[in-house]
Amino acid sequence: MMNAGNDLVLGPYRGAMSPDFDTLEFRAALSDPRALASGPSARILLDRRNLVSVASVPVSPSARADAVVKMFRVSGFKRLKTLLVPGKAARSWRGAAACRAHAVPTPLPMAYIERRARGSVAEGFYLSAYLPDVVEIRWLLRELPPDDLGRLLAALAKFLVFCHNEGILHRDLSDGNILVRSPRPGAYDLWLIDTNRIRVRRSISVLGRLRNLIRLGVPPAYQDLFLRLYLGDGRASRPLVLWYGANKACHARFVAFKKKLRLRRLAERLGIQ
Repeated sequence: MMNAGNDLVLGPYRGAMSPDFDTLEFRAALSDPRALASGPSARILLDRRNLVSVASVPVSPSARADAVVKMFRVSGFKRLKTLLVPGKAARSWRGAAACRAHAVPTPLPMAYIERRARGSVAEGFYLSAYLPDVVEIRWLLRELPPDDLGRLLAALAKFLVFCHNEGILHRDLSDGNILVRSPRPGAYDLWLIDTNRIRVRRSISVLGRLRNLIRLGVPPAYQDLFLRLYLGDGRASRPLVLWYGANKACHARFVAFKKKLRLRRLAERLGIQ
């Protein structure tokens, strides 16, 4: 994956930043990333395994821009992994750069910085441009009336066909990692987020593509339609429809099982997820 950008060194932090934001003011703001992420002026969007907030950052002596600041909490096994592989902030930057290189929509990457201690990542931050008037696709999949839902699924299928044809594989393609904006009734723009899970492949097999769609919360009554929209009527054979449906059902049971046993919370406490 490409790692375009200007090198960034700020005290104990190392990273990269977009040339479009390489100003003294922006660098000064990045020198205290915790204040950006959780200071009194930050608007917290999510505070669980990681912290996600919206902050106004200076980009010139007279201008500011809203940025999404993601602070990755690194501990346990996740921290040990960074002895061998890049941290999540660096992977988010590289994944976003790969998306943009392939013309796949993702919020504009602004910068990432990480602090290492004894060779492993102790903390990491990734900043991207804030997109106004967007929602996670999960809410629209649940709330839209049938006609609008059909149009959304058509837009989603077209978007994902393009991503996969470009070799962009999001390894956590869940409802929370696709943002949607409707610029006018019946029209939808989409973006990929959580880009640390992006991988680039020369080609993606049919089963690899369908496996990538399993986590999407397409309502059961619309799953056959979505598959035909994605594959095309001529390629949506009965075996593929059955394979997709069976794997969707298995995934749903696994998610319910995890919730029942609270495995996700346990994994977060142990630092292995």
